[in-house]
Amino acid sequence: MSKEIHTLSETVLATCRAARVRLATAESCTGGLVAAALTDIAGSSDVLERGFVTYSNEAKTELLGVPAEMIAAHGAVSAQVATAMVQGALARAPVDLAVSITGIAGPGGATKGKPVGLVYFGIGRKRGAARVERHTFQGDRAAVRAAATERALELLLEAVRSG
Repeated sequence: MSKEIHTLSETVLATCRAARVRLATAESCTGGLVAAALTDIAGSSDVLERGFVTYSNEAKTELLGVPAEMIAAHGAVSAQVATAMVQGALARAPVDLAVSITGIAGPGGATKGKPVGLVYFGIGRKRGAARVERHTFQGDRAAVRAAATERALELLLEAVRSG
């Protein structure tokens, strides 16, 4: 884990702790890296309630309730699925805040209109609308996954700070 991600994780945890916010992650292309970054910090269990690693489409449906028809219609890497993932995490965990990540880390998996590096993020609170961000990160698989992990942590921090 990079120093930047470690420091950002510490800040997310301290800010959540101060605001009494518990959180969950719903990760696909990052494979649990966001939860791992947070749990690398001692004492993280008072903030991170759980992480869902839903790498397959079936896992997204079974664990988070993402409709299979939605995945078939829009693809696993879509704004719709990122939204459904974050909503599913919020519905299935006793948390205040959740983040979702779904993307194409590469080197394969790209399709027309969905290049390697494309990542959708969902961020949402238990009571409130979820929002989605779309980013296209450059670099190899490790670089895309690291950039996605960092952005997910930033989104959590921004959400806690904005109340």
